[in-house]
Amino acid sequence: MHRVTVTLDDDLMNKLDAIIAARGYQNRSEAIRDLARIGIQQTTSEDNGENCVGAMVYTYDHSKRDLPRKLTQSFHNHHELSRATMHVHLDHDQCLEVTILDGKASEMQHFADHIFSERGVRYGRLVTIPATGDGHD
Repeated sequence: MHRVTVTLDDDLMNKLDAIIAARGYQNRSEAIRDLARIGIQQTTSEDNGENCVGAMVYTYDHSKRDLPRKLTQSFHNHHELSRATMHVHLDHDQCLEVTILDGKASEMQHFADHIFSERGVRYGRLVTIPATGDGHD
């Protein structure tokens, strides 16, 4: 292990301490190691072409003209990435979908960007994790 000194402003330190308390970390070092792993994974998985699994979560207005058809067509065009989808009706107009993806991180991000940019999609987020390894040393 290496010892590293990092200077954080008060606001960032307060946010870090809140995460530590909420998630039950034993100390700041554990929390910072986990956050570093997450940051490294997010910045490198797209660049190195590694296989990942992911969850694409988004909400959309199903009453928007042609949106459900466009979304379905996009999924058919990317069938090699999509493994399963859960669809939830939030209210009369809003739907939530969660799709499990499997493939190269860059391809999943490209697909997610396409879905999220459709008119009527209100919120979207893609979370990816490496398909192998546990991420802990």
